[in-house]
Amino acid sequence: MTVSEAPKRAAQTPYDRLAELGLTLPSAAPPIANFVNYVIEGDMLYLSGQGPTHPDGRKHTGKVGEDVSTSEAYEHARLTGLNLLAVMEEALGDLARVRRIVKLLGMVNATPDFTEHPQVINGCSDLFNAVFAEKGIHARSAVGFSSLPNAITVEIEAIVAIEN
Repeated sequence: MTVSEAPKRAAQTPYDRLAELGLTLPSAAPPIANFVNYVIEGDMLYLSGQGPTHPDGRKHTGKVGEDVSTSEAYEHARLTGLNLLAVMEEALGDLARVRRIVKLLGMVNATPDFTEHPQVINGCSDLFNAVFAEKGIHARSAVGFSSLPNAITVEIEAIVAIEN
């Protein structure tokens, strides 16, 4: 980004940036068990884990490192990030209320010898950085699990500081 592009980028909304990426937000999916998709406590928004689910309900499943490549799983994490954005919008009414993405926890359904968890979860991190610019830079953990619900490839949860 050049110096002259910086003010324009700062003036853009998250929706402008989504449009530049050619993305539209899906509807937030309902929880799959006895929990809610989000909780707002003070100026913090806590998002329950979301997975790589398409608007038509299709889910990406399998073991990363066996059935699914790192680059495929990166795309699954990006889709999961889009689903997290849909929950943020449902919770806040406007993504412009996001003050900062504070932390992500990325879980990868991986084989025991898989080691590229950070590269997978970058799919979500890269999306958040693109949509929220400097507000999207966050702390993060990326870890492997022997299984995830419904055999999904990735699950990601988020903590977000918000404007009240």
